[in-house]
Amino acid sequence: MVFRTPVRRTPPPAVADEKEALAAWLDWHRATLLEKLDGLDEEQLRRPMVPSGTSLLGLVKHLTETEQGWFVNEYAQTGEPPLYETEDDPEAGFRPEPHETAESIVDAYLAMCKRSRKILEAADSLDRTVPNERWGRIDLRRIVIHMIEETARHNGHADIVRELIDGATGD
Repeated sequence: MVFRTPVRRTPPPAVADEKEALAAWLDWHRATLLEKLDGLDEEQLRRPMVPSGTSLLGLVKHLTETEQGWFVNEYAQTGEPPLYETEDDPEAGFRPEPHETAESIVDAYLAMCKRSRKILEAADSLDRTVPNERWGRIDLRRIVIHMIEETARHNGHADIVRELIDGATGD
């Protein structure tokens, strides 16, 4: 079965307030990631294409866990365990397991993005800070900017993996 992305990119607005602009750019990059999967079958989506074992579905899993880590645990302070990684297997979030399908991995990503989006929408200010182990305190602005950077960086990896699979390129 060939994967078809359930989302389409919406260009970020040319004029917007800071929160709206940052949210729109993050959504742009989220949708870009899933467009990199479009038209590939399950085997192609799972196929590790570089020595590190990176696959397209592995990138989606990793970004699902990263959304959870930053928005749900770091900002909302829920204290939930990571979705995939464990102390014994810190790289589990990069690897699609045999029982996981492209659909289940993408559905988990979409659900986590929706959850992250609600957390961002509910925030009264990007200036709100929360405790952070590394920096002492961190504001929501830094978290959103980091997630834009993280998602965009992994989209670059997805570009390379996709090109190695079938030669497709694009933004």
